[in-house]
Amino acid sequence: QVQLVESGGGLVQTGGSLRLSCTVSGRTNEYLLAWFRQVPGKKREAVTAYLDINGNTYYTDSVKGRFAISSDNARNTLFLQMYSLKPEDTAVYYCAARRGGTATNVVSYNAWGQGTQVTVSS
Repeated sequence: QVQLVESGGGLVQTGGSLRLSCTVSGRTNEYLLAWFRQVPGKKREAVTAYLDINGNTYYTDSVKGRFAISSDNARNTLFLQMYSLKPEDTAVYYCAARRGGTATNVVSYNAWGQGTQVTVSS
């Protein structure tokens, strides 16, 4: 099992930046990690994810060139660096872990953090 705890959300103006962190504990080397987000009334969507153990990544089109996923294995921490934030990026952001399946599919993920709110004001 793995446990995930996000931090770093908050309120930022359009064009600003934020970095989210996700501390991972447990059997971390068995899992691939990702960031999802969800707006009330909409489906949870994959923002960015590690596709495999080689570090290949996925980004949803709307964040390409603005967001970056990274990890510090020594500290068991996953990051999401967000630049040039837009009001449409406002959502609850979740980190998630999977052992297999499809990187962009919610049902592939075995563990979730509690979420952290990101609000981008116009």
